[in-house]
Amino acid sequence: LDPRNPDDFPDIELALDDPNGLLAVGGDLSPERLLIAYRNGIFPWYNEGQPILWWSPAPRAVLWPARLKISRSLGKTLRRGGFAITLDEQFDEVMRQCSLPRRTQAGTWISDEMRFAYHRLHALGYAHSVEVWQDGALVGGLYGIAIGKMFFGESMFSRATDASKVGLIHLLAQLQQWGFQLIDGQVESAHLLSLGAELIPRKQFIALIRQACELPPVTSPWRFDPTIQMELRTTGRLNIPQ
Repeated sequence: LDPRNPDDFPDIELALDDPNGLLAVGGDLSPERLLIAYRNGIFPWYNEGQPILWWSPAPRAVLWPARLKISRSLGKTLRRGGFAITLDEQFDEVMRQCSLPRRTQAGTWISDEMRFAYHRLHALGYAHSVEVWQDGALVGGLYGIAIGKMFFGESMFSRATDASKVGLIHLLAQLQQWGFQLIDGQVESAHLLSLGAELIPRKQFIALIRQACELPPVTSPWRFDPTIQMELRTTGRLNIPQ
């Protein structure tokens, strides 16, 4: 990619089948390039020491808030109300926690370069975080990018059982209330599938996000509607009218 041209992406139909979705190499992580990438169903993912790699996998894992699956045990966790959930209060710390190596990983793909790039998007109002607290400690969270009425999930972490799932459920409820219909989960995972994620063809995904990205964004500061938290704590279900 040409570092001087943030729109310098190949046609996504040229993405490789193996490795699934690899589309381009190089460029930079400027806000302009990142926003163009997300609007076209492309995201960066690469390990430290590698050049920047850009991906558009097929099929694509997505979550529709209205189709969210909440297991009986997770519903009990919601009703117990042992977590406090906030929005955009600790974005940098959520990214830092997400970047810490996990038992199944030798390193991290959320490098200092990535953290700085998404910090800039957060300052511009595009990147957002969910924080999950227990007894005053940050025990879970997630972050992603919002463009128009489309949310692109990036990463999550959990230091307590179900913490990241509880945070995601609260986010889905709030996004549904704001008129978001689709959340990008990027690639298939057991975690997302347990919550009802579905796999759709790349072409369908691109058509959906291009429409959603053109809708009016949420311009006020991101905060949870307290009625959402009350509803989830009372019923253990996602049943918030739009």
